[in-house]
Amino acid sequence: MRARLLMMLALLLPLPLAAGAETTVLPQAARTDLAPPTPAPTADLESRAATLLADRIEITGDQALMASGSVEVFYQGNRLTATRIRYDARAGVLAIEGPIRLTEPGQLGTVLVADQAELSRDLQDGILTGARLVLARELQLAATSVRREAGRYTYMDRVVASSCQICASSPSPLWEIRARRVTHDNQTRQLLFEGAQFRAMGVPLAYLPHLRMPDPTVERMSGFLRPSMRTTSSLGTGLKLPYFFVLDDSKDLTLTPYLATSRTRTLELRYRQAFARGTTEWVGAISRDDILSGKTRGYLFSDTELRLGQDYRLGVNLRLTTDRSYLLNYDITDDDRLWSGVTLERVKSEKLIWARIGNTHTLREGETNSTQPTLAGDLRWVQVLHPATLGGELVLDWQLHAHRRSSSDDVVGRDEVRASMLADWRRNWLLPGGVLASGQAETAIDFYTIGQDSTVPATIGRMLPSVAVELRWPWVKTSGTAAHVIEPMLQLVWSRDSLKEVPNEDSTLLEFDEGNLFSMSRFPGADARERGLRANLGVSWTRHDVAGWSLGVTAGRVIRTEDLDQFGTGTGLSGTLSDWLLTSHFSTAGGLTLSNRALFDDGFGFSRDELRLAFAGGRYRVEAGYLWMQADPVEARYTDTSELMLDTGWSWGNGWSGSFETRYDFSADRAAEAGLGLSYSNECVTVDLSLSRRFTSSTSVKPETDFGLSVQLAGFGAGGGGTRRVCAR
Repeated sequence: MRARLLMMLALLLPLPLAAGAETTVLPQAARTDLAPPTPAPTADLESRAATLLADRIEITGDQALMASGSVEVFYQGNRLTATRIRYDARAGVLAIEGPIRLTEPGQLGTVLVADQAELSRDLQDGILTGARLVLARELQLAATSVRREAGRYTYMDRVVASSCQICASSPSPLWEIRARRVTHDNQTRQLLFEGAQFRAMGVPLAYLPHLRMPDPTVERMSGFLRPSMRTTSSLGTGLKLPYFFVLDDSKDLTLTPYLATSRTRTLELRYRQAFARGTTEWVGAISRDDILSGKTRGYLFSDTELRLGQDYRLGVNLRLTTDRSYLLNYDITDDDRLWSGVTLERVKSEKLIWARIGNTHTLREGETNSTQPTLAGDLRWVQVLHPATLGGELVLDWQLHAHRRSSSDDVVGRDEVRASMLADWRRNWLLPGGVLASGQAETAIDFYTIGQDSTVPATIGRMLPSVAVELRWPWVKTSGTAAHVIEPMLQLVWSRDSLKEVPNEDSTLLEFDEGNLFSMSRFPGADARERGLRANLGVSWTRHDVAGWSLGVTAGRVIRTEDLDQFGTGTGLSGTLSDWLLTSHFSTAGGLTLSNRALFDDGFGFSRDELRLAFAGGRYRVEAGYLWMQADPVEARYTDTSELMLDTGWSWGNGWSGSFETRYDFSADRAAEAGLGLSYSNECVTVDLSLSRRFTSSTSVKPETDFGLSVQLAGFGAGGGGTRRVCAR
């Protein structure tokens, strides 16, 4: 057993020992509690006490204590290990022989390693020689001597700082900072380098007389952020150097100058603020470049979200830009329709209130804002009821929509106000033999006020009732290796054939898939609603294997008594017989997912096919997709669509990783875009390389190549390094 001594280092002045006493050696497993002459409360005594563990402890008559052999001291969260400690009670000094290791409290506490030291009794002040300081388990600072003062400042002489692991076979780290002196302020958590020299792989690259940087424990502090380099075919080679301003605990500002080979002068900004009930963020930039003959260009985006009372959420969005190509030239976003406005929502388990009003600014080639419904407002209120008399569930959906075009021309400048109400009741029954039956009744009522369109009446009112009966008969078979589920489904739907036509503004894009195979209407909006008598037929089969993989197939079709010419040929829903819908899904426990959805007629002529593949393994990630769509003038698609999408990522180990993505347009016989990324990350540095190419062009945007490079050194500020390297033996 080792001797254990509870000593009051913070109070022992002097030690309560008789003057001239003989040396006392504490026997093995002995414990001595030394208390100050004046009694103190027990809790205060324990909080100010230090615990000493050692193989041998001696107390001498000259007010000194000697501990030797695997010495450990615990004091207010600090832990000190050494070979020998001598405590002089009169001077209040600890003379320590190493190897020494002092760990301060906290999960990321500072660690001091030294050969020998003289420290104050509270371990906060003193001098250490042959010392190394480790901050937050990331940044190491080796110094010939270390001096601590006031428990706040640590002064280091002749310092080498790095967060890289140093191996015997490769003594030069990837990067290091050598300095004449380094001062660490424990309160402000900053490092001040004097006479600093930055080296990479032993080669001096830069000299800085003074360099101030945050230590690894800092999460928010004013200063420069990671710089990045960007080279594009339109702007040339440029450098971004962001500077971060901490305004207070809830606000900050980032300014990023961007200079590119005399072809652009750009200043980017980002402002963030957190409130007690929300957040706001503003980002933007102002530029002068050669793309538009030296004109001032820029953009401004903002997003604000506030939590109001009674679970209401208010959102305010702003999207502004000076021209069509700026956002693409500066790689801000690929969005080609910018919406600015206000939203208000409240979501409950059986109630939804959602409203928004705003303006949409189009950047699409061939579209003009004067003929687009740029100013629009929507209000929606949904309530779910459970009527006791009818049973089942009743959903009431009230909608109000209005939009305005700035053009005063007839038809193309059409304005509209619509009020709609949809009442949908549904009830389920379980019949003998396991058959699931349901009945559904729906009534849709719309009122329109239309302006600047002489082809339709100024006011239109209409109502469409619908009823449906649905039968499902699931069959389940299980064995020792798998479970099989087969479910045939039938839905008969009747809706009135005639319905007053209105300009179709919100239902121009239509998809026929397994999600709406058994829907009352496959139109996404209210301007068009599905009519007539039809039967929705389908069957699904799913196998769940005990090995972890599953396979599912769904087939379906829509049969109509009469073709009411509601759907375009490219939707797969035209005619009395729709195309066959066939979907399949395969997944494994190893992370592989394969799915396909196809629409084809009786002669296997495909109108649409979508294939998707995804795999996420330990070192590899693959996402691939192929899309084929037949041309459909109703949806403003005048040519066939045939595209391949590929997005991959992989890791070679030892910190190396890469990615590749592309989108290829087979109809145009060229790639639409492609990108390649390469990254290296270890415990002390992260390097990111990116190369991208956009091949598409228009009157405002030209094909462009973009190259990016960024380097981040670990050990300064939050966000530590990556994979730790292993030294070769």
